[in-house]
Amino acid sequence: MLRNLNESQRDAVVYNEGPSLVIAGAGSGKTRVLTYKIAYLLSNGMKPWNIMALTFTNKAAKEMRERVDTLVGEGLARCLCMGTFHSVFSRILRSEASGIGYTSNYTIYDESDSRSLIKSIVKGMALDEKKYKPSTIASRISMAKNCLILPEAYREDRNVMARDYETGLTRTCDIYMEYQSRLACSNAMDFDDLLVNTYLLFRNHPEVLKKYQELFQFILVDEYQDTNSVQQMIVMQLAAVHHRVCVVGDDAQSIYAFRGANIDNILNFQNQMPETRLFKLEQNYRSTQTIVEAANSLIRHNRRQIPKTVFSKEGTGDKILYKTAYSDIEEAMIVCREIQRIKNMDGCEYGDFAILYRTNAQSRAFEEQMRKTAIPYRIYSGLSFYQRKEIKDAIAYMRLVVNPNDEEALKRVVNYPARGIGNTTMGKIQMAATKAGVSLWEVICNPSFYNTSIATATTSKLGAFRSLVTCFKDKAEGEDAFTLTRSLLAESGMMKDIYEGKDAEDVARQENIDEFLNSIMMFVDTRREEQDSPSVSVADFLQEVALLTDLESDDGEQSKVSLMTVHAAKGLEFSTVFIVGMEENIFPSQMSSDSPRALEEERRLFYVAITRAKRHCILTNAKSRLRYGHMEFDQPSRFLADIDSSLMTTGKGREIQNSRPVASQFKADVMPKITSSSHVEKPIDPFSPSFRKLLRNSGGDSSLKVALVVGDRIEHQRFGLGTVMAVEGMGENAKATVDFEIVGVKQLLLKFAKYKKVR
Repeated sequence: MLRNLNESQRDAVVYNEGPSLVIAGAGSGKTRVLTYKIAYLLSNGMKPWNIMALTFTNKAAKEMRERVDTLVGEGLARCLCMGTFHSVFSRILRSEASGIGYTSNYTIYDESDSRSLIKSIVKGMALDEKKYKPSTIASRISMAKNCLILPEAYREDRNVMARDYETGLTRTCDIYMEYQSRLACSNAMDFDDLLVNTYLLFRNHPEVLKKYQELFQFILVDEYQDTNSVQQMIVMQLAAVHHRVCVVGDDAQSIYAFRGANIDNILNFQNQMPETRLFKLEQNYRSTQTIVEAANSLIRHNRRQIPKTVFSKEGTGDKILYKTAYSDIEEAMIVCREIQRIKNMDGCEYGDFAILYRTNAQSRAFEEQMRKTAIPYRIYSGLSFYQRKEIKDAIAYMRLVVNPNDEEALKRVVNYPARGIGNTTMGKIQMAATKAGVSLWEVICNPSFYNTSIATATTSKLGAFRSLVTCFKDKAEGEDAFTLTRSLLAESGMMKDIYEGKDAEDVARQENIDEFLNSIMMFVDTRREEQDSPSVSVADFLQEVALLTDLESDDGEQSKVSLMTVHAAKGLEFSTVFIVGMEENIFPSQMSSDSPRALEEERRLFYVAITRAKRHCILTNAKSRLRYGHMEFDQPSRFLADIDSSLMTTGKGREIQNSRPVASQFKADVMPKITSSSHVEKPIDPFSPSFRKLLRNSGGDSSLKVALVVGDRIEHQRFGLGTVMAVEGMGENAKATVDFEIVGVKQLLLKFAKYKKVR
């Protein structure tokens, strides 16, 4: 049985006399060790029902069970106590429910049920429902439970209460107490209660704990770096007598602190159980040696870790390719060009590629470019950018301004944000419109004429909505798409609704809206430069979006490029991985810059991203990027300087240049600007008024808009470097045809173009 294991794996499998900690590097065969250990225990006489194996996903549990069954046969795997923390402890609670004041037929509330209950409590307390959002309160209650802060202790926790006061959510504790009371009255638990109540059951009933300590003679825990405080304490409760527990994981891949995961659990395991034997799985079976060494050199910069040296025997492979773009537009073009180049070079499929980004909002530029270049793709574990709720809401408002008779757009936003126009009212409007053969908008404009029988107060609310749409419809011809949309989303109340929240879900929505407005601004600027269109309307933008959406390939091809966040990529692998947006304030996240602990988690996240790659790993960033409605010029990510520069190349030319070291250029350009401190100096925007002033003060040219002639080299804010091929017209009508290195030939109206002459 053990002949299929390497020496390190075999040592970890056969030691079962006491606690063991198995640190499994990326791609080192962690699941193999777990399954072989279970099979080894069974083959040496342990009964399957005496083994508890805890995982984080049903998929992992199913895979392990199938592998064990293959190894030992006779259906022994079916008798194992194996599953996710929640499923295993839920079964225990069913048997012991009376010990915690429940009956065995208790209900488990999912996320939707929990939020609905919280919404009801907030309403019952007469609190501001927009301020005390169910998602925000549910998140805070969940984090409290993960840290074993029960309602009675919540009010005594200074840090928790200080946070609630700072954010104006001072009644969170009261909601939490009422929430738990209502759950108990309903004989119901949420997912976090399945863990908390198991811990309380064992703590308050020693005889019950003893029974399960004797039953589960060996405990195995997968992905131990992802456990929260409650999960860790339950494991310690069950293993307190026999100490026969094996935890497997990789501290370098601990990336879920926002869900309550506590890296201290794996880092301190040997202190909690001093007799622990440490095993390290350091041979990577996934990636080339170059990729492995690059990841090693990166993670070495984290102070809080269990040292290990991962290695590979899969060959040296290509160096890490690092490409800088002038803008996020060019970045997307570079990635698409590299996909096609590597696909042709390696003879692989689109499904062998993945594009990883730090935030979901970053997907837009890549989606649009892949649609234009007919590269099939899929959003893994998420929605396509234009299918996200907040984006569809924003587009619905825009559609309504262009065409108030658009029924689907009207129904989507007539009561979003809530303005007191509910389903009953809309039902009356729909009935009147159908009867008269007119649009819903027509009825809203004349409710009394169509005998809608709508109350006076509601008629007034309809009037306010009608005035909002009419006002912006009147402005639509005179304002560009960006200016109008930004005002429309603000005055409709949508921006306020989206920007009120502070939890991860709210931040993601905010980032999506920011990126949406950026895309409109970029569209307006491009139209002005290339088509001499001073007034680029909302209708123009909507037409562009409709065409882009329609361009998605529908040829039945199953192999598609995967787009996903780095968090979603954990546990996956691809032949070629692009890690994009490698800039300060994106990766690492701006929210992590003031916290050494958070910054180390961001570095671990980058480590996870790199180790998804088997053959090729390409890192990209942009010198300029539209963010928050204006052009930003961020530094390259400090993490780039953490990677051994001898393992990287800038790849000048069509092929990856393995022989060209990047050290001299990269260290000269990047290292002096990026330090391990949280402060990163902001580079000067070369297209800003302050830069022009700097030029004037230093005796330079007072204007970046100099006359162009054929042969001139220019640097464009979004399109990068290009050569002037032709110039025509004079003054405000002057145009230049420019052949850009990445984006190709563009014709620019010079009065709108954002460029500077470089030669």
